[in-house]
Amino acid sequence: MEFICGNYQLNLNRPHIMGIVNITPDSFSDGGKFSSTKLAVEHSLKLITEGADILDIGGESTRPGATPVHVNEELDRVIPVIEALRKIVNIPLSIDTYKPEVMRAAIVAGADIVNDVRALQEHGALEVVANSNAGVCLMHMQGTPQTMQLDPIYLDVVEEVKQFLIDRLNMTLAHGINHNRILLDPGFGFGKRTVHNIALIQQLDKLVEIGQPLLVGLSRKAILGAIVGGDEQQRLHAGIAASVLSAMKGAKIIRVHDVQATVDALKVVVAVTSATI
Repeated sequence: MEFICGNYQLNLNRPHIMGIVNITPDSFSDGGKFSSTKLAVEHSLKLITEGADILDIGGESTRPGATPVHVNEELDRVIPVIEALRKIVNIPLSIDTYKPEVMRAAIVAGADIVNDVRALQEHGALEVVANSNAGVCLMHMQGTPQTMQLDPIYLDVVEEVKQFLIDRLNMTLAHGINHNRILLDPGFGFGKRTVHNIALIQQLDKLVEIGQPLLVGLSRKAILGAIVGGDEQQRLHAGIAASVLSAMKGAKIIRVHDVQATVDALKVVVAVTSATI
């Protein structure tokens, strides 16, 4: 299985690590830590040193209850970072946004992937990606970041998420975006209770059946806190367990804050699952 994004072709014969770079004052885990271009670039280089295969750069928090950011402010946050990194790094850069204007500017600046929590449902988003050579990640979310955790309800969360992803995949293919440019993300924590998130982890293989590479993002999320307790900074070990489980169930890209620890854990997964006896 391969994933083509911009000028990069990733062979997904092993799990790849997407390192998170939040250029925001209010992200749930690291808001404000890397809110200047200089700090964001330094953090990005650290994540690459630790083994990140992809960097995911975001200028608007999508945590539950987050305040929307004006497009101009988002552009001011992310474009200088993408431009700076594109000059000095040789791995795919992802823009974490749902706004077509930000997608377009980020691709021009050097982004290779559009990571969209709204799965290209905003007016014009499909066209932006279709008119580029960027890869895209289509994520499931019930509601919006402002409302998604108020009262999420499903009859069958796995089947509903699966059908949504199939529908968005088909829409994306219909707009001329080749299947090898598309990732799918079940959207852990986006309009889902703990029971829903656990069901999705348990049955991740049903989403693998769609045939597209899966991106999973569980790093430091509330589901882990619900299981082990502690705040966002105390969820490292739980996050490693979630990453290992996801990779063993077929996830191809793991989106994390804690790159070095996850890289080491997944090396063990690869060694054990690929070994012949």
